[in-house]
Amino acid sequence: MTIAHQSGSMKLVQTAIGDERADRINALLVPMLPADQDASGDISRAQFAAAMNMLLFADLLDRVPSGAAYVDDVSAAGQQVCFDHGAIRTIAFPAGDTGALPRGELAFRRILEALGYEDAALYPLPALHMTGRAYRHRDFPETIPQFFVSELHVDQFDEEFGAAAQRVFGASRDPLDAEAKDALARFSAGENIPFDLAVRTLPTIVAAFDRQHGAPSIDDYDILKQSSKEAAWIATEGNAFNHATDRVANVVALSDDQKALGRPMKEKVEFSRTGRVRQTAFRADMVERNFVTANGEEQRMIVPGSFYEFISRDIDPDTGALDLSFDSGNATGIFHMTKGA
Repeated sequence: MTIAHQSGSMKLVQTAIGDERADRINALLVPMLPADQDASGDISRAQFAAAMNMLLFADLLDRVPSGAAYVDDVSAAGQQVCFDHGAIRTIAFPAGDTGALPRGELAFRRILEALGYEDAALYPLPALHMTGRAYRHRDFPETIPQFFVSELHVDQFDEEFGAAAQRVFGASRDPLDAEAKDALARFSAGENIPFDLAVRTLPTIVAAFDRQHGAPSIDDYDILKQSSKEAAWIATEGNAFNHATDRVANVVALSDDQKALGRPMKEKVEFSRTGRVRQTAFRADMVERNFVTANGEEQRMIVPGSFYEFISRDIDPDTGALDLSFDSGNATGIFHMTKGA
């Protein structure tokens, strides 16, 4: 067994998805932690964050065939994926929580801050009636993936939209149980937690990145979709990873190569205002989801699912460090990947 397999984060992943799948994800991804920070024993917040991100990446590949095909090519070439960030979408009602789930991005702030992340920057997305926040890890900002957490402001839409949003999202459940909240509180207090506690709570916390409400009605889905494709996406996919992002050396060249292979690539690369951050993506893979008809019956429909993204980052000359920022214009362009085929 290699040193990587003996690491604390890898052992956590193995307990969650088994040795074979864990070995594959471990081989695919550039290490998130230096070996001396990932020893077996009690689990640090960084180790737990690394394991959580590995499981979320694995889940995205299970749901996004185009991303899985790309990653297979990377693996076949003997290379690895540098997991830059994952993105999730949330709902923010005008007041109060989303059912039992904390309001908007607060549902994830409580998790991410406990695991060592900080709210690094705010990104207004006015064209989408949304706001994005970048969460960056304090201990390992360049190697533990960031989170781009967006919330959709229901109060910026009309009453019909608001009523449909309440029917779809208003009874959301809170996936975190008392033991998971206790583990997060211990991380927040600067403690490591016992390995057995980490094993029990990791699946619960990973489950927070999923849909916490029931199947929407077709009528409510149509109301949401007319005003916000993003709200419609959350109605079917919830808080699952909207996308995972591979940090590559030259995203423009990669885009050309993927288009030549016939992959469902975004038409143009998005450039930040500084030019240091460049992004593109595959269009979302289509998925089949349950809906409820007007007479209460179940119906399956094809809707946009999640997707796989690519980013290139340059050094910020003012800091001499990698530019880890995002760009509101880039983000708005990338959001369009889930508008549908």
